[in-house]
Amino acid sequence: MVGRFNVRAGSGDTDWIVFDNAANGNRGSGLTEDAAHQLAADLELQYDVYGPRKPEEVRRFAQPVPVERIGQPGVLAGWQDCWVRDRGIWVGRVKTREQRYVWIPGSELRKVDVI
Repeated sequence: MVGRFNVRAGSGDTDWIVFDNAANGNRGSGLTEDAAHQLAADLELQYDVYGPRKPEEVRRFAQPVPVERIGQPGVLAGWQDCWVRDRGIWVGRVKTREQRYVWIPGSELRKVDVI
């Protein structure tokens, strides 16, 4: 399940937490906000709700590619760096301009040739 790991704010700049919804506990703490978001995105590639993902369920790209959402032509969604097969659907991991990762179903993504 994409969305197993969530980032939660703490009480300070380096007190961000990565929470594991499947295990109901922390997977990282004492992190900066950016580090917590990066860790959560990386953990999503490694684990689904049942445990480690099978290697054939993750496809990484050598270089991130610019993508847009179908229905929003000309609007850059971000840079996709991998696919994850989640519950029978391929989902793209896309890094936005704000440097945050979002998960978008493959049926909603299209590669952009020119930015």
